Amino acid sequence: MIRINLPAALLACALFVACSPHAPRQARDVTFPVAISPDYTGVTIPYNIAPLRFSILLDAEDYITVARGSLAGALTVRGKTARFPLKPWRRLLEANKGGSILLEIYLRRDGEWLKLPRVRNHVSADPIDEYLAYRLIEPGYVHYRSIALRQRRLSSFEERDLYNNDIYPDDERRLCINCHSFQNYRTANMQFHGRGERGGTIIVREGHPVKVNLKVGDLVSGGVYPAWHPSEPLVAYSVSQTGQVFHSRDTRKVEVQDLSSDLILYDVARNTVAYIASDTNELETFPAWSPDGETLYYASAPYVPTHPNHSWDAIVHYKEICYNIVRRSFNPVSRQFGDAEVVYDAARAGKSATLPRVSPDGRYLLFTLGDFGTFHIWHPESDLYLLDLRTGETRPLDPVNSPNTESYHSWSSNGRWIVFSSRRDDGSYTRSYIAHFDEEGRTSKPFILPQEDPALYDYLYKSFNVPEFMIEPVATSLPAFTSAFAAEALDARPVMKEK
Repeated sequence: MIRINLPAALLACALFVACSPHAPRQARDVTFPVAISPDYTGVTIPYNIAPLRFSILLDAEDYITVARGSLAGALTVRGKTARFPLKPWRRLLEANKGGSILLEIYLRRDGEWLKLPRVRNHVSADPIDEYLAYRLIEPGYVHYRSIALRQRRLSSFEERDLYNNDIYPDDERRLCINCHSFQNYRTANMQFHGRGERGGTIIVREGHPVKVNLKVGDLVSGGVYPAWHPSEPLVAYSVSQTGQVFHSRDTRKVEVQDLSSDLILYDVARNTVAYIASDTNELETFPAWSPDGETLYYASAPYVPTHPNHSWDAIVHYKEICYNIVRRSFNPVSRQFGDAEVVYDAARAGKSATLPRVSPDGRYLLFTLGDFGTFHIWHPESDLYLLDLRTGETRPLDPVNSPNTESYHSWSSNGRWIVFSSRRDDGSYTRSYIAHFDEEGRTSKPFILPQEDPALYDYLYKSFNVPEFMIEPVATSLPAFTSAFAAEALDARPVMKEK
């Protein structure tokens, strides 16, 4: 008696029904390389990612692309742009978890069908977080106009604005929106800044947004770079005075410098701020919590000005300012921090390390390494490095790095994926790339965030900044954020000791 697995048979049937049009029955194999944009060749993708749509960069009279599962099913599309439909794509990836998707591209030239070499992309059984938040911004230095904080669903092309400056017709009401942070990948507790006349820090607690003024006491600024504690109602911030210097001969466009920076702890429940680190001979920035919330990592650079004009001194000696990765223990009950301990001494090697982020299992520290300074998005030599906190081994993340800038990065909640900012495409615009990270600390070739129109990156002259994973969408509405910015700011209470 033959037994038929009906659900599996129906799935396979549904997958093959989607195969229209059909691949050519006769085609001549050719050996010239596959050229598609974006470059979705030899990558590892999660089984719950949106369709990898691409354009074929070869001239022909007609095009057919088959996405064939190594375990089950196939999906066929026609045209120079391979636009795989969403639902059949989802079924195909689900059926091939742990297997591969083989891309077969056919070109018709002079009436003859040609078959390009197969492209194999691995389908990981590790899911990626459902949502990604990022800032969409035109590259600039001083002025800003159109800035959006956006939320993207990674399993589809669904996207919406969390906040967008374009809701205001007049420039006076527009704000520079930046530095979003979520508590442990969830969105009921989150924060972001708005810089401008009606600006402040939006603190969302249990879904309710409030504008807070964090520039209190003797702080040099309001909160800048944030890190929400994974379990407590606490946010660590850097507070900084920064400046820009434009180069006349260097190939870099601009250097953004720390002139003064400390770390503070904001207690959301008590509305208080206190110093974490305020050494006058150190520049402390980019805080990041360990997953258990018992350690705070950050970047710290020794800096003792030799000239009474500190700004002038920093400009003259900007290539000498190098940051190390430092950590302090933290007791969530007493709210007390331990002494600073250098985890990675980049300055000794004549380098500068910033943006430390710890993997969800607590084993790895991912950071950015450049030649000097703090704002590595402007440094083409900037790469991602990995520190094994168990063994102390540090190495470049070579499968991920490129000849151009790699900068901001974050881990998925299961630690199996990283998303990072890169300028590898043209050196000017920052895009979000995703790479798989396995249990042994190995990474795959990264792929760019898929878009509904694969040509989007060719005509959208904006940068995708500060990509952050989320396991759920933001429930707070854009009108609620707008109302919070329109209200008077709540002044935080300083409880820090004077320097």
